[in-house]
Amino acid sequence: MTATLPYIDEADIFGLVSFADAVTALAKALSGGLDPQASLQRSIRDVEHGQLLLMPAETAAAVGVKLSTVAPGNAERGLPRVQALYVLYDRVTLTPVALLNGTALTTLRTPAVSAVAVDHLAPPDARHLVVFGAGPQAWGHVEALRIIRPLGNVTVVGRDPDRAAALVAKVRHSGLDARVGSHGDVADADVVVCATTARRPLFDGRRLRPGTCVVAVGSHEPNAREVDDATIRSAGRVVVESHDVALREAGDIIQAVRVGAVREDSLVELRDAVHLTPTGGSSLFKSVGMGWQDLVVAELAHERWTEKGHA
Repeated sequence: MTATLPYIDEADIFGLVSFADAVTALAKALSGGLDPQASLQRSIRDVEHGQLLLMPAETAAAVGVKLSTVAPGNAERGLPRVQALYVLYDRVTLTPVALLNGTALTTLRTPAVSAVAVDHLAPPDARHLVVFGAGPQAWGHVEALRIIRPLGNVTVVGRDPDRAAALVAKVRHSGLDARVGSHGDVADADVVVCATTARRPLFDGRRLRPGTCVVAVGSHEPNAREVDDATIRSAGRVVVESHDVALREAGDIIQAVRVGAVREDSLVELRDAVHLTPTGGSSLFKSVGMGWQDLVVAELAHERWTEKGHA
């Protein structure tokens, strides 16, 4: 059976589903009643050289599961840190219907989810984006956020000068002004994106100006964080995908709750955030990634694949 399953590869996925398409599909799913809190829980298992993640999900139309790996040492090997394969099933018969490049789905859906949240948090005229990180997620967030805000300037902060310069060149080629910066550039940012493997806060939150929207997507572990307590204390709105998942996996939130920087009952779930309008106040969106996000985008990719006559 598996030998006859269609495989939708990275090029196909990005050809079928744009960042704008993914943002629209995820926003529609949330506003249509999808409840991340009720989603199937993923499992994470440590292995010698990293982690194995099993991320199942079900919607009204399909069932799917992402088989993902996280290998911290892959950067030195010239390989992606996160790799994945996605299996899409018929919802009723549970028959496999397609295999998809799960790495591409991750690269697409994570920035798209952030854009859905930022659209309801950041000032409408936000122009300056500071991005920590220089990998696929950093680039993806530039592409996704420019859909929902009139970005004009991008500052890239990265540990590797060559990778940061390469991302700056790519952003410039896409039509935006960009430069390599430093941690202090958050003082002039409208939106800050943290897309790194950092275990400790990347910048001093006291340097943020009022009204800044911060997005943290780099970690799904309780003992890792990209933002400090000052950043979270200053946020009038702290948005998470799911209350329970955040308190189980999001180190940024777990550690802040522990010291009283934020209350558990003040966390806003993403399904509620999509009904908010920006207030001009500071905000934070913490994402750990969830299976329903992959499934929504996988469904859309497969639907368009089928429409093109590939089924």
